[in-house]
Amino acid sequence: MGHHHGHHHHDHTHGANKKTLLMAFFIIVTYMVVEFIGGLITNSLALLSDAGHMLSDAISLGIAVLAFQLSERAANYEKTYGYKRFEILAAAFNGITLLIISIFIIIEAVQRFTQPPEIATTGMLTISTIGLLVNIIVAVVMFRGGDTEENLNMRGAYLHVISDMLGSIGAILAALLIMFFGWRWADPIASIIVAVLILRSGFYVTKDALQILMEGTPRDIDLIDIIQTIEKVPGIKSIHDLHVWTITSGQIALSCHAVVDMNITIEDGQRILDEVEHELIHKGIHHITIQMESENHDHHDSVLCNHQGLSKKS
Repeated sequence: MGHHHGHHHHDHTHGANKKTLLMAFFIIVTYMVVEFIGGLITNSLALLSDAGHMLSDAISLGIAVLAFQLSERAANYEKTYGYKRFEILAAAFNGITLLIISIFIIIEAVQRFTQPPEIATTGMLTISTIGLLVNIIVAVVMFRGGDTEENLNMRGAYLHVISDMLGSIGAILAALLIMFFGWRWADPIASIIVAVLILRSGFYVTKDALQILMEGTPRDIDLIDIIQTIEKVPGIKSIHDLHVWTITSGQIALSCHAVVDMNITIEDGQRILDEVEHELIHKGIHHITIQMESENHDHHDSVLCNHQGLSKKS
């Protein structure tokens, strides 16, 4: 069996993501308290829902930071991949909390349609405007300093902030409509629109996290292409028992059985492994395990088993 492991920039982006999340966490927590008090004083659901979402932001950012911290722990005999999958659990948590928050906001907004309360619009407008500025600052910090595209944990936390920014915009629009036209229903309407956007974000983050937890094929991996790439390497007749999965964001693993000629030498086997590894690394797969066997292999012991040990930590 050959086990190859490639090295990439995962550690560097990991550190940058953690530092960015810490900065965002302290900014969010500070303003969350201000917005919550403001929502109570002005009696605005849009502000209170925004503050509630900011609380979920703070929790999600805190858990995301904890996930990065735990994922730095080295692999051991009990957890051979270390704690890297904890990042995906954090992303799943963030996605599910987004779904719960959006449903809660929609229920509360529907109830307010029957009896729209009096709202202190000036205070609501002031606080939500400041909230929007805070969210923009945090979003820019996270977008520039972290990997919000590839890292699912980072993306989940980032989407919390983006949806919170939408919440602030909704509160601003609601305040202006109430001030100029007296449309008190604008407050629950704005809340519902924001809740739907939050619901969408939560759905996709949760879906991606569950795909990884279920060890599904990564969305950007074409299995047919992978099979053709491996089978075109000279010396490989066919492959079976192919599995491709994600360990954590940015770390894709592959294992399979490759059928080769039973008279193959150790040197030829090493050449085949090196060539397969070279081809697959260019496709974003860095943890590669291939078991070579002959066509009459009985699945109990390999004709060729070139075991190179456990992979090194990237």
